[in-house]
Amino acid sequence: MINLNNKKILLIICGGIAAYKSLELIRLLKKDGVSIKTILTKSGAEFVTPLSISSLSQSKVYQDLFSIENEAEMDHISLSRWADLILIAPATANTISKLANGSSDDLASTVALASNKKIFVAPAMNVRMWEHQSTQQNIAKLKAYNYELIGPEIGDMACGEYGKGKMSEPNEIVNKIKIHFKNSKVKNKLKAIVTAGPTKEYIDPVRYLSNKSSGKQGYEIAKSLSKKGFETTLISGPTNLVVNNDINLIKVETAEEMFQSTLKNLPADVAIFSAAVCDYKVKKTSKIKIKKQDEMSLELERNVDILDYVSNHNSLRPNLVVGFAAETNDLENYANKKLDEKNCDWIIANDVSNKSIGFNSDFNEVSIFFKDKKKDTLKYKSKSEISDELVEKIIDHLN
Repeated sequence: MINLNNKKILLIICGGIAAYKSLELIRLLKKDGVSIKTILTKSGAEFVTPLSISSLSQSKVYQDLFSIENEAEMDHISLSRWADLILIAPATANTISKLANGSSDDLASTVALASNKKIFVAPAMNVRMWEHQSTQQNIAKLKAYNYELIGPEIGDMACGEYGKGKMSEPNEIVNKIKIHFKNSKVKNKLKAIVTAGPTKEYIDPVRYLSNKSSGKQGYEIAKSLSKKGFETTLISGPTNLVVNNDINLIKVETAEEMFQSTLKNLPADVAIFSAAVCDYKVKKTSKIKIKKQDEMSLELERNVDILDYVSNHNSLRPNLVVGFAAETNDLENYANKKLDEKNCDWIIANDVSNKSIGFNSDFNEVSIFFKDKKKDTLKYKSKSEISDELVEKIIDHLN
């Protein structure tokens, strides 16, 4: 793991019982050689003192936006320019709301708004506050603004309730920061292709064969790759999902269109085939709408196997080829069989018979099967978190 020696981190401490963890966080960062400056919000000062913070950080604690002494130095600008990274821990629901809506009524929110650096946010709040629709909308905004979330975790709360909302432990936060700096050390921009969503195979102008894929996991993988500096192309079947402009989004409908778009965008360093491509298409598509009949039979033929084709063509093959397997039973056996037959490097498999994960859900639980017959499981979490962990493993593999 990368050392943080000489890195500069601006830590913003907000109000909440989890603020005590910020003291341990400062201790761990200083132990790793980090230079720390701190902003303590008015509510944060109700839980930890400036004296305890400055003693650990060995640096001044900034508090008042309108301090004549501070603002003569334009601290809301200079602090953000000084830092290599800004970390808000704990981040309360109120602070998250300010960040999401562009408020700048104190030093913490003003620095964040004026920042040109990566901002990490470690939320901490009651489970009901975390689950509230307004908080989730604000979190979605932060992600769209390219803020990086760490946590929150599930567990017992200071208020006596249990659920998601606990601030991540300081060592977990430090590890996430180390991963960020490790990834940012990649000098050459790597190219990645992701396929996502279903395909449509038309029977006539209004009817088609398809499947239940929402494309959510593939879109999140593309976002995670892009965040980590990959030049990312997302080839998507029909979905209502959106991505930022830094991702090259190519919309297709049929398996053949997806295949041709994939070929046009090779070579690449990484190819992740998460799309649920229809295995079959109608052999002869009607050019006019077929009228209702008592019985109708369709003659089907196999679609091109995009994963198999790319994985077995040496002149096209990326350094890392990852396939997906959505199964309803005997997951491990089918995943290993697909891994061997397709000649890919990894297979990511999930059990889509579980309605709480997989198709159309925002959550997933997957197992990664490797060529050397090892296996790794990413336990139940959001698809965005699954994607971030997966991309970290991809970067480790390429390195």
